[in-house]
Order: sequence, then C-alpha cells, then structure tokens
Amino acid sequence: MLTRALEQQLNFLREIDRLKTVLRQSPLLDRSRKENSAEHSWHLAMYALLLQEHAGGPVNVSRVVQMLLLHDIVEIDVGDFPIHGGSSPAQQAEQEARAAARLFGLLPPEQGDRFLALWQEFEGAESEDAKFAKALDRFQPLLINVFTGGGTWTENGVSMEQVFSRYGPVIQRGAPGLWAVCEVWVGQHFAG
Repeated sequence: MLTRALEQQLNFLREIDRLKTVLRQSPLLDRSRKENSAEHSWHLAMYALLLQEHAGGPVNVSRVVQMLLLHDIVEIDVGDFPIHGGSSPAQQAEQEARAAARLFGLLPPEQGDRFLALWQEFEGAESEDAKFAKALDRFQPLLINVFTGGGTWTENGVSMEQVFSRYGPVIQRGAPGLWAVCEVWVGQHFAG
C-alpha cells in the first residue's frame, strides 16, 4: 500500500529526474558534449569520497556527499548559473531559495526540512563540511577547464586573474592542498 510519505518521496524522485536535462557549460573531459547537472552532482560526490583527506578541516564525508547530491537540485527550476555568466548573485540566491523551498517541500516534512537545511548549510559555506563541499564544486570545473585546453575559460574570454579571484578563495578556504595544485595548473595553462 502506498503511504502518503512514500507517495511524496516517489514524486520527489520523479521530479529530480529533470536535473538530467539541465545542461551546464562544462564539457565532459572527452569534449563529446556538455555535462548535465545530475552528472556534475554525482561526480562531485565521488570527489568527496576520494579527496576527503584534502579538506581544510575535519569533515563528515557522508554529510559532504549529501550536500553535493542536493546542492544543484534547484537548477530544475532556475537552470545553471555559470560562474562566468555575470548573473546577479542576489537575484540568483533569491531564485534558488524559492526553488529549494518548492522542491524539498515535495518531500515528507521532516525529510524535506532536513534536506533544505543541508542545502542552506552548503549555500552558507560556514561549516567545515560546507566549505569542503563548496571547494569541490569549484575544483571540478577548474579541473575540467585545465584538462580540456581551456574549456569555458576560452569560450568566455576568462583571464588568469579572473580564475584566481573566482575559484581561489573558495577552494583555498575548503581544500588548501587542492588549491596549491590548482595554482600550478592554472599558471601552466595560461603560460601555454
């Protein structure tokens, strides 16, 4: 028998299938196509599992993985806001907060509230878990740009200074060791 809670959970799972249709600017590493937001979220969860020892402080990797799986669900309603897109951060935050309330509101209240709180923690980036999750969210597209010969940086005319200012503080704050690697990659990319 289908309970109300199970019906809500299944509705949510059907709704988030739409995340597979949200295309990001970043290509796959083989450059065959653009990645979608569901692929991005899954890949970031793998980054957290594999790179947890590079977090800037002690983290609960299970919570980090949960944040990364949830962080872009709002894109179902608002689409992807690329870091180089020039959108208004205040307007983006407002739209994403509305989307989060709607989407997590599809779930049974206790579960929806828990997921919304994790999403808000990620957005606030104050806890060690959220700082690391945010760092990985910036690290992955940086890696993609470096290993695709410039990717979206080339497409958008992004300078080395812009890379350092847009990616650096977030990655440095949550995963300083990874930022040290990024500095080398970025320097090599823009020197070439």
